Amino acid sequence: MITHREDGYELSTDPDRVDIDLVHHWLSTDAFWALGRSRETVERSIRASLNFGLYDAGGAQVAYARVVTDLVTFAWLCDVYVDPAHRGKGLGTWLATAVRDHLAPYKVKRVLLSTLDAHEVYAKAGFVPFPDPQHLMVLTPAH
Repeated sequence: MITHREDGYELSTDPDRVDIDLVHHWLSTDAFWALGRSRETVERSIRASLNFGLYDAGGAQVAYARVVTDLVTFAWLCDVYVDPAHRGKGLGTWLATAVRDHLAPYKVKRVLLSTLDAHEVYAKAGFVPFPDPQHLMVLTPAH
């Protein structure tokens, strides 16, 4: 899937177009949830996910998001990152909306995400707070 905006930005789901080194740099050095994540982990996660890359008019990658999903019952939107030089242009909301629209034909029952400070970005794409967070649990295996 490729989509364009009038301002020259392009969204693509082609995983071969993702700049793995750049995404690794963003996540491992500037994303609080992924600080220190290894390049191998980033590459493996990209290969096992549905990927959404945003590119400027010159073709340089400026944002990224990935979805972990079975395309039937569940999807997890994660690793959403917009390069600081391109923030404030609605790209995060465009990414979240593209994910929503891409998953719609599959009728996935639930799409979840976790955010510390970007609730308004995702709300514009239709995301709402989880109604019963006390029902969620997490398993953090020892490494």
